[in-house]
Parts: sequence; C-alpha cells; structure tokens
Amino acid sequence: MNTQCKLEKLDLCDCRFTEKQSLVLTSALNSNPSHLRELNLRENKLLGDSGVKSLSDLLMNTQCKLEKLDLCDCRFTEKQSLVLTSALNSNPSHLRELNLRGNKLGDSGVKNLSDLLMNTQCKLEKLDLCGCSITEKQSLVLTSALNSNPSHLRELNLRENKLLGDSGVKSLSDLLMNTQCKLEKLDLCDCRFTEKQSLVLTSALNSNPSHLRELNLRENKLLGDSGVKSLSDLLMNTQCKLEKLD
Repeated sequence: MNTQCKLEKLDLCDCRFTEKQSLVLTSALNSNPSHLRELNLRENKLLGDSGVKSLSDLLMNTQCKLEKLDLCDCRFTEKQSLVLTSALNSNPSHLRELNLRGNKLGDSGVKNLSDLLMNTQCKLEKLDLCGCSITEKQSLVLTSALNSNPSHLRELNLRENKLLGDSGVKSLSDLLMNTQCKLEKLDLCDCRFTEKQSLVLTSALNSNPSHLRELNLRENKLLGDSGVKSLSDLLMNTQCKLEKLD
C-alpha cells in the first residue's frame, strides 16, 4: 500500500493463502495498482469468494495496467470464474498473457471469457486453457470468439481438453484459416482427436502456414492415414516455417 512502492512483478505461486489472507493481499494491491505488470498466484487453491472478488476489483481498477496474470490451478468455482472474467473484460487493453489452466470455467465462465476475447480492446497474445474441461459447446463459443479478434494471439494452449468435438474442432480450424490469424504456438496435446477431426485441423493449418512455429499433437492416437497425409502436406508446404513438432 506504500505509495512509493513501484513493484512491477510479484510471484506468489503455491503460498497456500487462506481466503482472509487473499483478501488482505489483493486489497493492498488495489490501493496502489499502477506499476504492477506481472502477477502470479498459481496453485493457491483457497482464494475463496472474497479473495476472487477483491482480485476482480483490482483488475477493474482503471489504474491497473497488468500485462501478465497467472491463475493456474487455483480451483475456481464457476461463480468465481464468472466474477473474474467479467472484471478482465471491463479493463482489457493492457493484458497480454492469461493463464487459467486447471480451472473448470463452466458455461458462464467460458461465455464471459469469450466476451473478453471478442472485445476489440483486447490484445491478448498468450492464452493457456490446459485442462479446463472444456466441452464441445464451450469450445465452439470460445474458438468463435477468438476468430472474431484473431490478429494479436500468438500462443494458444488447449491441451488435455478431450471434449472439443466436431463443432469445436471445425471452429478452431476456421480460426487457423483466418488470414488475420498469426498464431505461432499451438498446443493440442491429449485432445483425443478422431481421424476426421485431425484431417479438418491439419487441412486448416495448411491453408495459413507461414506463422506457426511450434505444434504439439502428442497423445492424439487417432490421426489416421488421412490426418497424417494432411499433416505431411503441411510439412511439405514451402510456406511452412515450423520449428518444433511434437
């Protein structure tokens, strides 16, 4: 709270905060928010309703210019996810990296996150949603939102979301084919694609290949002949500049 404090980066990963402690901490940050650029609260599973509400107050503060927020594995409830994503959407222009991995956002959390991604002021470059138990319906909402505002995103992590489904994969492919999409890193490890889904996805990558540098398809056992053939076409494409393939 000291007005002379100009802290830019704060890492409190796995500090086992209680809800009361979270409230004290985030309230203090909110009293002097203009210098902080990076905040890591990952693996603090007891932020609680009041802690999340207070964190959201910080994110909504117009003086808050946070660029990187890591909330990996904080075990948010759907209600907490809703509060948090609403706050992010009210002050979106500074945030560049958002990590929500391991949090089950639910329908309302995904809807609010999608509203943020569609916001023309949103310039998010890195989004990590690994292990968020995203359903096919949620995948469709999320990837459609990304496709409406695709030019800033550089890294997308959807690994361990096993229920993307046909419609989610098709919508993700629409994003990848969008000429404004400049995605450089795509992680789809352990998404359990079918052969048909693999074909749709790799064909999409082949239609807009020049920006992608890293592609992770590990633990997808159903690429099949057609998926592997389509992936091979991508790798033979002279515009493909892939540097890392898993």
